[in-house]
Amino acid sequence: MVAEDVGAHVVAAGMLLDSEPEKALEHARYARKKASRTPAAREANGVTAYHVGNWSEALSELRAARRMGGQSHLAMIADCERAMGRPQRALELLRSEETNRLPKDEEIELRIVAAGARRDLGQLEAAVVSLQLPELDPRQRNPWSARLFYAYADNLAAVGRNEEAFTWFVHAANADDEEATDAPERLDELVPLLGGPEEAERLVEQVDVDAAEQHPGEEGTSGQGPAHDVDLGVWD
Repeated sequence: MVAEDVGAHVVAAGMLLDSEPEKALEHARYARKKASRTPAAREANGVTAYHVGNWSEALSELRAARRMGGQSHLAMIADCERAMGRPQRALELLRSEETNRLPKDEEIELRIVAAGARRDLGQLEAAVVSLQLPELDPRQRNPWSARLFYAYADNLAAVGRNEEAFTWFVHAANADDEEATDAPERLDELVPLLGGPEEAERLVEQVDVDAAEQHPGEEGTSGQGPAHDVDLGVWD
């Protein structure tokens, strides 16, 4: 009965995570209190605390779950370290042997967090270079593509490479089927810095031309969906 009770609260935490994260955290804390030696309960507590922004609690719980054999959540742990003003620790996690055993989506997320840690340390150019991965390919459409393209564009913008940043925000918008990023808004912000709507439209058209040259006569290739149209009218 205890297991069923704890399981119900873990499930409730997962269901409420996006819509009511504070309530999700209440459920997760209850599960953790009842089953503190259960990795799933500690993990649920850590993940919900992370989404609420309780960095210290999230870090403690995710570390505990990791020691107990639960999922690693290295990217979240690194992000907590960064949020608590310890970017160097985030970079140390990237260098750990465990990184080589991560699923690709978790590895990419950890590398994105590590790039942010480099920016925290003032290493802006290094942050850009650190994301120049084989997966940074606009022809690819993977679950992590939109996030990676967006992070790369964001770091380019941070060093003032606005034209390149604009191009990669276009790639991010094209890959973002779930509309999980604010890439369109970031494009709008860059338009004045590029010199106006005409230059922005030229860059968008160049992205389309490059895609057509790489895949003539095709609407998509294996592993990627059709490109999205970026609305050029928004800059008229």
